[in-house]
Amino acid sequence: MSEQPAPCSPQEIGSLFLFEKLTPAQLGRLCDEGRVERFGPGPVYAEGDPATCFYVMLEGTVVLSRRVGGDDVEVNRTSQRGVYAGAMQAYLGERVPQVYNNSMRVTEPTRFFVLPADTFASIMQEWFPMAVHLLEGLFFGSKSTQRAIGQRERLLALGSLSAGLTHELNNPAAAAVRATSSLRERVGKMRHKLRIISAGSYDRETLARLIDIQERTAERVAKAPVLSPLEAADREDALSDWLDDHGIADGWRIAPTFVQAGLDLDWLDQVAAAVDEEILPGAVGWLSYTVETELLMDEIADSASRISHLVDAAKQYSQLDRAPFQVADVHELLDSTLLMLSGKIGRRIEVVKEYDRTLPRIPAYPAELNQVWTNLIDNAVSAMDHTDGEAAGGTLTVRTAREHDRLLVEFRDTGTGIPPEIRDRVFDPFFTTKPVGEGTGLGLDISWRIVVNKHHGSLRFDSEPGDTRFQVLLPLTAPAPDDTSEEPE
Repeated sequence: MSEQPAPCSPQEIGSLFLFEKLTPAQLGRLCDEGRVERFGPGPVYAEGDPATCFYVMLEGTVVLSRRVGGDDVEVNRTSQRGVYAGAMQAYLGERVPQVYNNSMRVTEPTRFFVLPADTFASIMQEWFPMAVHLLEGLFFGSKSTQRAIGQRERLLALGSLSAGLTHELNNPAAAAVRATSSLRERVGKMRHKLRIISAGSYDRETLARLIDIQERTAERVAKAPVLSPLEAADREDALSDWLDDHGIADGWRIAPTFVQAGLDLDWLDQVAAAVDEEILPGAVGWLSYTVETELLMDEIADSASRISHLVDAAKQYSQLDRAPFQVADVHELLDSTLLMLSGKIGRRIEVVKEYDRTLPRIPAYPAELNQVWTNLIDNAVSAMDHTDGEAAGGTLTVRTAREHDRLLVEFRDTGTGIPPEIRDRVFDPFFTTKPVGEGTGLGLDISWRIVVNKHHGSLRFDSEPGDTRFQVLLPLTAPAPDDTSEEPE
């Protein structure tokens, strides 16, 4: 609470580091146009209010805070004479919103030299015209550079993701092409075998039994069990011996296909009992083509399913067909991002998912959270992929959990860690440890603003060699989207 203004002493304000180079006339003008105010413990101004004054502390203790969700997070506390806050960008005029960027309160009786914002702006323009031009250039240039590099970083990420997606799509597509070619060959042989059978002296009942066996064989393929390598080898040996004992040529070649299809000795005994001995080799050969055809169609279906899954993941990642703000499943977002980045992650890095599937869906901007996951995963992969200049590897653990009334998403890597001397700078714009051309230094800055400013959450980290953890904490409930909130550049 402010008390009555007190007399302003040019000598007192001239002793502050901010004003120590000013002339007596300039100090006199400051005292004439400004004032000294004393505040008791409590708020001085609130974040978001119109910035009407520039404050310089003469004595006391101030606390600066930023609003994060429903909480005020302390960002600075000091008793140093001469610290200043308030309308520090008044000289920029209407080109930027003139509001307080933080909240200020005092914890003990505190005196300030207070200068109206318009007076502060005119004095800056009059006394320091060159400095004002430099500050304007720095402010707007930094914003422009940050925006341009941020867009460039997103384009680079998109290129990397596109390359990875193309690689992932190419594998099932190539498998489908190969399977289709083989299927055409097998169907041709099946027609040939059917022509031979139909030209034989088989009666209608025998042909009906063969067709019935074929249909039941196809059903068997659809329900084939998954065998261990040892179990599969043992069954192949047994089937190969059975085929040899029944005079069927190339039993060693047919047996693996039958095992893959889930056929066993009991099944072959049923086939042998259903047809005469002289047509058994032809029947087994025809069934072999049936089995191969079914397996190839399964392979094509699996490839098409994988392609569809990748396309769905790309849509989930980009959120192109969804509202910007919605209730989202964090695990779906994480899975789509991991799939999109699978090409970059590679085989040397093991991905471990420790998901708490009981966590609820949360209100969020999914496309922007995917950008956060991308930045954090990319940094983790970079930390593990190069150790002492050599290709390495490691483990990336993605964990979700509930932490009080917030949802935790943790990315843990076994990389080199963050050196203590730079830990205070990792969220600074343009700060990067990557070589020139490989990083813009905006990934963590963008991530911080998406999490903190857009989602009212928090982003923190802990690091030591072999164990670095970045933790994103998001509210389980969130206010309605605010279109005027700060957008990530």
